[in-house]
Order: sequence, then C-alpha cells, then structure tokens
Amino acid sequence: MIRLAIAEDHQSLIDGLELLLKYEENIQIVGTANNGQELLEVVRKRNPNVIITDIRMPIMDGIEATKIIKAEYPHITVLAFTMFDQEGAVKKMLHAGATGYILKNASLNQVLEAILTVANGGTYYDGNIDLSFAENQKKASSKGLLTKRQKEILSLIAQGKTSREIADELFIGIHTVDTHRKNMMRILEIQGKGELLRYALEKKYEF
Repeated sequence: MIRLAIAEDHQSLIDGLELLLKYEENIQIVGTANNGQELLEVVRKRNPNVIITDIRMPIMDGIEATKIIKAEYPHITVLAFTMFDQEGAVKKMLHAGATGYILKNASLNQVLEAILTVANGGTYYDGNIDLSFAENQKKASSKGLLTKRQKEILSLIAQGKTSREIADELFIGIHTVDTHRKNMMRILEIQGKGELLRYALEKKYEF
C-alpha cells in the first residue's frame, strides 16, 4: 500500500489530486499540507512512504522540507510536483533527495504514473525537463536498473509496437510512454530510438 502525503499551497490542486487518487485501491492519502512546515508535521504523525510536493510554498519551501525529511526518514520517496522546469530548480530538488520531478501541466494520468513509478523504486522525470546536467548523478537508479513498467514497455518495443500502440495496450497516455522511453535511454546510457529498439531486441528474453 502506498501511503501518500501531498504538499501544495493551492488547495484546488490538492482537491484535484484527491479526486484522481480516491479510487486507487493501492494508494491511501494519509495527509495533506499547504506548506513545508505542515508537511513535516504530517510526515511525523502519519508516516507516509511517498510524498508529492510543490517546490515554492510559504513558511518552508519544498526543497528545504525534502532535505529535512530525507535526513530523518531516508526510506520516504519524494516526488516534486511543480511549474518550474529551470535547471536550477530541478538540480536543487534532486540534491535534496527527490527521486522524481513532474510538471504541473502534466496530465493526471502522468501524475498517477509518476507516483506509482517512484513508489516502486524507480525514477520519473517529466519529458519536458532537461536532465543533461544530471547524466552522472544516479541518485535513485543504477545503470541498467529498470522499473517493472519500463520493462513492460521495453518488451512491447521489442515487438515492434509504436508509442501509440503501447499506450493503448497499457491504458496510459502516449506522452507517458515517451517519458519512459527518455528515462530508459538515460538509465541505460544509450542514445537514439534505434538503439533502444536494438537493446530491447537483445534483452527480450530477459523481461
């Protein structure tokens, strides 16, 4: 069971996430907060194992809150949920200990996919952010370590399926598939769609 805490200074976004997740049987929202200080209180009282947090919040921002949470509870996974795609913001959150970063213009299905991915030990980075500065920073993934979802997608790539066909088969958005493709290429340290297909064909019996 994923015990999720949400930190966001816009209550309407919290309400939207709660509506999205209320029917997910493996996700329980254990607390919400409107600033970093409240988030710390939720963490200490409700013991979540996954946190989705905004970066810019009053009283204490998400970066500082993440640093404290990871120092006190290193087992907790943090997913950044923000409108900021600048390198500085991404770098600060990753250094603070976040293992995922998704933008607020992402679809709700992408948000759900990101939560499930980081909860299962993977990393999830929005396809619209530039991670070139982090090529040597493998905080949450070692080379070649793919999540269960990424292995499913890689298996379908080996079958010659397009991103649209994979999205339809797995009931996820095509943008989510493309984001996974980018993440897999980063983790596997390969470049080009052709190389990802070649890797998939070489490894298809290991999935």
